[in-house]
This record gives sequence, structure tokens and C-alpha cells, in this order.
Amino acid sequence: MPRMTDVLITSNTRNVLLYARLVDCFKPEMASAIMAGVPAVFTLHLDVYLERPRLWNKHIAGKEIQRTIKYDNLKKTFTITTNGAGQPVVFQDFESARKAMADFDGIAVISLASLSRGNNYHLLTKVKIDKVSLPLNMEYVLFFVSLWDFETPLYKIRFSY
Repeated sequence: MPRMTDVLITSNTRNVLLYARLVDCFKPEMASAIMAGVPAVFTLHLDVYLERPRLWNKHIAGKEIQRTIKYDNLKKTFTITTNGAGQPVVFQDFESARKAMADFDGIAVISLASLSRGNNYHLLTKVKIDKVSLPLNMEYVLFFVSLWDFETPLYKIRFSY
């Protein structure tokens, strides 16, 4: 079962940042499918809430960050693309690409300008490993691709500003 570990919330001068590591996310079937050229998509869901003592907590921000890993069999390289990022990152070996997919280092959760000093907040986060849609004839050949549609538990991390 995949899960997030080493979860940490911190900030720089402009943003609240998330650091986390995804573990147990690459099943052998998934690694085989990636090596066969099937892309895998990891989606990081982030929702920030303002905690209010006598009222329901207020949702103030939400975003999704998608990372896709794809193997190029001709070039023998792994390419990782992230929505919102500029250029894709290319790796020569699967182990390095796997580590890059699983490490969430310094993900901007929300800008500090969106927060009010002296308040308590919490972040709800999870990672979903999405099932890719394949052409119909490929789904019969790679039937095991449907086995990797799973997600981590929902994590709640409190922080103050």
C-alpha cells in the first residue's frame, strides 16, 4: 500500500512549502508497464483550510500537481513532466527516475500573502496514482495496468502563521 512519509510543512519568504516522500508506490507490474512505454501519472492533491473554533473550517486554497513518467525505448531514457513546470526532466536509469517521481521537495502549497497572521491552518494531502487510458487493443495485452489505480491515505498537517 503506498503511503507518504517524512511529511514536513515549512515556509520560505513567499510560500508555504510541502516536503514529503512517497513509498511503496512502484509495484512490479507498474515498473514492467513503464518499461514497456506505458506512462504513469502521480497526482498530488493539496487543500488548505483555515481552522475556525466555532464554525466549519474554511477551504481557502486547493491545487493538483501531476507528474508523469514515460520511458522512451529508442533513446533508453525516462522523462518526467510536471504540470506547471517548464522543461521535462530526463533520467538515464529507472532508479533515479523512480526517486524523482516519489520525492515531493519544496512544493509550493499556498502563498503567505493568502494567509492571515495569528491563525491556524491545516493541509489535507494525498497522492493518487492514476490509471492510464490505453488504446482498446493495448488494454487486453496490458491488463495489469488497471491494478495500479490506487491512492495514499489522506494526511492532515496542521500549521500556524
